[in-house]
This record gives sequence, C-alpha cells and structure tokens, in this order.
Amino acid sequence: MHLDDSTLLAQFADPSLREKAYTAIIRKYQEKLYWHIRRMVVEHEDANDVMQNVFLKVWNALANFREDSQLYTWLYRIATNESISFLEQKKRKTAAVSLDDEDRSINLEQSIRADRHFDANKLEWKLQLAINQLPEKQRLVFNLRYYDEMPYDEMSKMLGTSAGALKASYHHAAKKIEDYILKNA
Repeated sequence: MHLDDSTLLAQFADPSLREKAYTAIIRKYQEKLYWHIRRMVVEHEDANDVMQNVFLKVWNALANFREDSQLYTWLYRIATNESISFLEQKKRKTAAVSLDDEDRSINLEQSIRADRHFDANKLEWKLQLAINQLPEKQRLVFNLRYYDEMPYDEMSKMLGTSAGALKASYHHAAKKIEDYILKNA
C-alpha cells in the first residue's frame, strides 16, 4: 500500500522517519522513473546509472522541496535533467570521435537491435526504433505524453516551455514516427 505524497513528505521531515519515508518514495516511483529514463538513454545499464544519480539528488534536495508542484512532477524533472546531462556527457565523449546525429541514431538503433528480446516484426520494437530517430527534445516530449500520459501543463512546468510549443513538438514527433513506421512496414 502506497501512502499519499503529503504523508510521505511529512514523514521525511521527521528525522526518525526520514529513511523509511525515503524508501517508500523510491518504491512508489522507481519503476515509472526507470522507464522514463530508459526511454531516453535506451540502455539498461545507463538507465540504472542515471537512476542512482536521481535518487542521490532526491535524498539531498527533498528536505528543501517546496511543494510548488506535485512530487512526481519534481521527481520527473530531476530524472529528465539527469538523463539529459547523461546524454550530453555521452555526446561529448563521442565528440572526440566526431559522431554526428546520423551516427548517433545508428548507434541507438544498434543498441535496440542488440537487446535479447528484440523482434523486428513486433510493432513495439518498430515504435522504439522510430522514437530513437527523433531529436532529443521531441523524443522527450513524445515519451512524456505517450508513455507517461503527462498533461501538457505539467510538462510545461517541468521543461519550462509553453504548452503550445510542447503540443507542436508532440505533433511533429508523432508524424515522424508514423512516417518511419509506414516506411519500414
């Protein structure tokens, strides 16, 4: 049974219950955050590394959480920022080898195809390949809306972008995905 966020935050504020509340928050949100991160960074090991960084940041910052937004919105913002930072670091490391966006897409596609569960005939894999062809921002918006069903106003708060711009990004992403899937049917 999951406690509501306000109860968990109140427990976290009590030093004697802090670790118990933190563990409950992790249990409540870790799966959703993992898949959010995984869709961004693609590989399981990378997602686990990012998750560790996210939960360290949460531990260090939770006492200062002002509750201006819902807890899961705040957690997703941290997870998104950590994922983007991870991808930027990875991009910088590979910049020495001068990989362009096309090479990045090829590497992501190879990672997806290398997954032991990969089946090119399944639509879910075609969808994943299509998503990974998107620019980072469109991929992020598509994942948040499609998989996490996050409302545009929540996304807007999290990403600091207008809801209208997010709707446009999602529309463009969906069109690119549709075109990719039809082309590779």
